[in-house]
Amino acid sequence: MKSTVNAKDVAKLAGVSQSSVSRVFFDGAKVTEKTRQKVLAAAEELGYRPNEYARSLITNSSKIIGLVMKGVQNPFYPQVLKQFTTSFKQHGYSVLFVHTNNDEIQSEDIETLLNYNVAGVIITDASMSMNVAEAFQANHIPLVFFNRKLTSSQFHSVCCNNLNASRKIAEYLVESGTGPMVYISGNEDTSTSREREQGFAEVLAQRGIAYKKYSSDFSYNGGYETAQNILSEGMVPTAVFAANDIMALGVMDAFRKQGVKIPEQAKVIGFDNIEMASWPAYELTTWEQPIEKMVDETVNYLLGEISEYTGQAQSVEVEGSFVERKTT
Repeated sequence: MKSTVNAKDVAKLAGVSQSSVSRVFFDGAKVTEKTRQKVLAAAEELGYRPNEYARSLITNSSKIIGLVMKGVQNPFYPQVLKQFTTSFKQHGYSVLFVHTNNDEIQSEDIETLLNYNVAGVIITDASMSMNVAEAFQANHIPLVFFNRKLTSSQFHSVCCNNLNASRKIAEYLVESGTGPMVYISGNEDTSTSREREQGFAEVLAQRGIAYKKYSSDFSYNGGYETAQNILSEGMVPTAVFAANDIMALGVMDAFRKQGVKIPEQAKVIGFDNIEMASWPAYELTTWEQPIEKMVDETVNYLLGEISEYTGQAQSVEVEGSFVERKTT
């Protein structure tokens, strides 16, 4: 079996030193045009592909962006991963996907990112201790919290304007003549869940309309089981606003199983506008998160900081849009 071609093989065929090969592919140091052409020709003949990890060790930097994600079961985040991968590829970067099973990023996840000398880091639905975040700052590795809004202005974050969105959802339901409602939250410690409830509650309070809150976990099963609990209490709410689409789909399936008609008896609204929301089996009314704009904001910030690190950060909020379908 033929062994993997390495820089030493390229140097031998090109008749140059191994350090010359490294300078051509890795550290950007100047070599003569004649030497560069000889190295490139030898590399092509041998099918040599430079190792990005090796390059990062030599230069102490890489063309790799670390992306940490927990909720892979939520269809919203695979869409986000796809968008980031496509966008960074256009700029010559690769995405190192790190899946964490915990709410807070673990030490082994941090080690993975640092060992690959990532050029930047994106945190989606996981949290990170301030000590760890500051460690990235100390090493001039730009960090963005995506789909999260931080109380600290020390770190850059990009998210949808959740307050504005949930206010408009509440106004829509009120104007449609809806009575007592239900809000189903996701994980309580997330800004997305808190703000989506806050805007919703503000409008209902102003109109004197009651709502009942149920806590869940941003999952399909969480939405399904919460809906079962609601019905077991002998209540069929006139409307349910779930903090994300995948929970709303679980609510719909649980209601239908018990014979609750949507939207005649209960309106259902989600948040995200995942692809499944438009499926004929659901046709869910929802709030669309502008993923492309959010990703662009994140990518532009990271590339700017990679080019010239400033450490400047802000909370960026992007407006989404209401998508009305058959569940209302």
